[in-house]
Amino acid sequence: MSQPGPLIHHVSDTALWAAIHRAKESERPDAQFRDPFARRLAGERGEQIAAGLAISEADSWSWMARTCLFDNLIAEAVQSGALMVVNLGAGLDTRPYRMEWPDALTWVEIDLPGILDYKAEVLAADQPRCRLERIPLDLADIEARRARFRSLGDRAQNILVLTEGVLTYLTAEDVQKLAEDLAAVPAFRGWILDLASPGLLRMLRQRTQSQFGDGAPPLQFAPDNGPEFFAPYGWRAVDVQSLLQTAARLGRLPAAMQPLALLPEDPVRMGQQPWSGVCRLVRT
Repeated sequence: MSQPGPLIHHVSDTALWAAIHRAKESERPDAQFRDPFARRLAGERGEQIAAGLAISEADSWSWMARTCLFDNLIAEAVQSGALMVVNLGAGLDTRPYRMEWPDALTWVEIDLPGILDYKAEVLAADQPRCRLERIPLDLADIEARRARFRSLGDRAQNILVLTEGVLTYLTAEDVQKLAEDLAAVPAFRGWILDLASPGLLRMLRQRTQSQFGDGAPPLQFAPDNGPEFFAPYGWRAVDVQSLLQTAARLGRLPAAMQPLALLPEDPVRMGQQPWSGVCRLVRT
């Protein structure tokens, strides 16, 4: 049964939302990836959220594209020498379990205690395919995260940072400070993140505002200059890929939207045009 009122009450609810989309993609005969853990993690609450949000089914292609792009970019970074992956706001991500990794890779998940405890309980009988550590931490605690970043930086010389589905819920000032804190650790050499344009953010707000409760984080971060936002804070974009064009390339974009994928895209100048993508940054 559907529940009245908003469906998203806390930031951790968005992890359930993402998990149910991974589950649905995995169950397709033409799935672009397989996540056998996603449905267990999403549970009934994830189903309820996905069923209640009109944006969910219509935009399932975007969830698929984002996951595929992160999968590919992370794999490339590890193949190129990254020895540690630090997943900030890890939520219910299962890449340590569902993808193949070198034995020497260390994967570190950082998120709020509740979501990490829940994931550990659900996956207690499953074995990750690399060394996995979970660190309960509120990333809004700036001094605590800086100390943690420094300690991680002392353990490996080539570390990849992930923020998947995280930055949109922060303010521009919050993202700036996070970028500076990451750049302050020399071992953090790469950063993979997703971005939206102001035009897309406005559209998403309109379509989801009635389902985000008072305790849920607002959609906030969508820089006018796209990935160039990070340049003054120690990071340079070396790979930017569109979700729309990725979905079209993989044959998953709805027919009515196919013509849009033929239009030129410039993430730095999309402004009020809807755009979203995944970016790989490196230290400057």
